[in-house]
Amino acid sequence: MEVTTSAANQTEYPAGQDPARWRVLIVLLTALFMSLLSVSIVNVALPSIQSGLGASNSDVQWVLSGYALTFGVILVAAGRAGDLLGIAIYSISAAVAGFAPNAEALNAARFIQGIGAGLLNPQGVGMIQQYFRGTERARAFGYFGSTVGLAVAIGPVLGGLLIRLGGADLGWRLTMLVNFPVGLFAIILGLMWFPRPLFSRVRDEMGNKLGIFKTLATLDPIGAVILGVAVWAILFPFMESSGTPGVWSLLLLGAFLLAAWVLWERRHKATGHPPMVDLNIFATASFRNGTIIATLWFMGITSIWVLVALYFQSGLGHSALAAGSVGIPAALLSSISATLAGRSVSVYGRKVVVIGMMVTISGLVATIALIWATEQWGTNEWWMVLSLSLVGGGQGSVISPNQTLTLAHVPQAYAGSSGAVLQTGQRIGTAIGLAVITAIVFATLHGTNADWPLSIVAGFGVILAMCLASLGFAVADQRSSQA
Repeated sequence: MEVTTSAANQTEYPAGQDPARWRVLIVLLTALFMSLLSVSIVNVALPSIQSGLGASNSDVQWVLSGYALTFGVILVAAGRAGDLLGIAIYSISAAVAGFAPNAEALNAARFIQGIGAGLLNPQGVGMIQQYFRGTERARAFGYFGSTVGLAVAIGPVLGGLLIRLGGADLGWRLTMLVNFPVGLFAIILGLMWFPRPLFSRVRDEMGNKLGIFKTLATLDPIGAVILGVAVWAILFPFMESSGTPGVWSLLLLGAFLLAAWVLWERRHKATGHPPMVDLNIFATASFRNGTIIATLWFMGITSIWVLVALYFQSGLGHSALAAGSVGIPAALLSSISATLAGRSVSVYGRKVVVIGMMVTISGLVATIALIWATEQWGTNEWWMVLSLSLVGGGQGSVISPNQTLTLAHVPQAYAGSSGAVLQTGQRIGTAIGLAVITAIVFATLHGTNADWPLSIVAGFGVILAMCLASLGFAVADQRSSQA
């Protein structure tokens, strides 16, 4: 019989019956909230960062994508080696980012912050699988999705409020520093409730006789470097294409390195070492399809609130606080629908995800129409609150149910790594999507002398295409599962 070890003591309980499981979930959700707050809060701070540090468009693109890139790569490479160390790295780098003297130092701190987030986040999905069973697992993933919605809701509003209170320069610094006390709170909770902190786990799993270099080798650092450089090569042309001849050839290098990474992972496993990703996990159809769905979805959906913030601040002249307030109803609806969808996904399956995607896509179409109407006929831009509420309500029915379905039939041997692989797809999809979509917006704005509405519509068009592609895979997965 499968057992888990209680966070409070060493008593073994049958899987899904550990009395400490809900306290463990609180720690996990606090860490998740912190890592996602760093994504959502920075959206409204981009114009202030540009003015405060004299940052270029490329600099602010890296502020967005650099964090997501290291977050995603470290996420799967770290496996189960993270927890409190990841929170500590994350919190310290957040403080360093808040005092950054220039854009280069800010982006360096954000890269390190992504490493910390990547170390701490593998615990989340894996431990939900470990500590919860049946309907309780669906409820836990529902709370997981609600936390995502809450972080998305609070981040922009909190960022706008801090910028209003601190001004253009101090305000954006406060949006970075606010993560430090949240990180300290998570560490305190972790020390009280988290099962077997990092150092005892590494000692038990690796053995005292292993040195630091052998320990690092078990984490497959070469695989992590190859994957990281591959994704960087794909991102770089969209960040630094202006005036750089031949930069687009890096896309070919990125594709070559991705192929090399696959070959390395297979070879690494064949020689008896634990790979960064055991590619056999993709033989499970539900996991393979769910990972593709999540990657494409995050490639598009994450950029929505960046574009909304840019449009309301740079395009329409609203304050950061006003720009952050636009998404409050959407985020609250996302949190509510995530909880409801988490409870119903065990009954209705992939239909929940498909319906959520269709609602989100209808909200995207309505938002594009409203931006165009605002430009052409002077329609009040605040009607976008309603169209974006459709986006939020639908989105909440996609993320957590898709995670539940994606991981439902994963073999027990891959239970620990499958959640990290799924989240890695989401984070790398986020990094690529942010880079590509913001590059298209800035290129449309400056390259064709277009205005902000047309540029934002172009960005939303790309988001819509990515969401439709994700919907196509979701419908195909639903039909195959029924067959």
